[in-house]
Amino acid sequence: MGEKVKLIIATHRQYGDIILNDLYLPVQVGSDLNSTDLGYQKDNVGDNISAKNNKYSELTALYWAWKNMDAEYIGLVHYRRHFGGKNYHHGKDRLSWIITKSELEPMLDKYDVILPKKRRYYIETLYSHYAHTHYSNQLDVTFDIIKEKYPKYVNAYEKVINKTSGYMFNMVIMKKDLLDAYCTWLFDILFELEKRLGTQNLDAFQQRFYGRVSEIIFNVWLEKQFENGVIDKKRVNELPVVYLGKSNFNKKLVAFLMAKFLGKKYQHSF
Repeated sequence: MGEKVKLIIATHRQYGDIILNDLYLPVQVGSDLNSTDLGYQKDNVGDNISAKNNKYSELTALYWAWKNMDAEYIGLVHYRRHFGGKNYHHGKDRLSWIITKSELEPMLDKYDVILPKKRRYYIETLYSHYAHTHYSNQLDVTFDIIKEKYPKYVNAYEKVINKTSGYMFNMVIMKKDLLDAYCTWLFDILFELEKRLGTQNLDAFQQRFYGRVSEIIFNVWLEKQFENGVIDKKRVNELPVVYLGKSNFNKKLVAFLMAKFLGKKYQHSF
């Protein structure tokens, strides 16, 4: 086994000072689709699905880490979203809010899984929010696949999609054996989903739905691990999310209301 823990940063652009921290490994996603060399680890080396990045988003980095990295714990974060540490919301420099290796490593003696704090939708279920902002058939076909390939997960799926909160953003830190189990299950489902749906002739933003579907079905997988006793809820920790990009809450609210009441799907991130 290699290092104790390594967090990969899925990024498609030049990054900031966080790359100097030896906890993090920036991974240039979609390297097969872009000749630009950012000087980072590319996701098209070794066993990889880099060519699927225009559909799978940050999952091409997750796949690369799963197949090519050797660490006791492996995590996935994004160039705009990170796990918060002890300095979260202290001072104006958001980079200083991000968790460090010295803060994270002691947690790993107590926790097998570390997740971002749950995202709460309040007036929407996970299914209805997805259906309003994206396309419900993507989840419906995913459920068909789960029923066919993983029937023991049906109850967990039905339970999860009716919740009003979940672990989103495809951010996670897990023991390598748990990551192996999750990725084996996840990509088996997504590859079959891709066979059935392709890109659905959607625009560049909406065709990245495989990454969005994975956000929801991660919760399905986790729910089943709780039920089976594979993961103890006491050994799961939640951390705040540090958002480094610009976020416009008002635009997001307007877009959500238009999606919910007028049927206008999201056209970009907020």
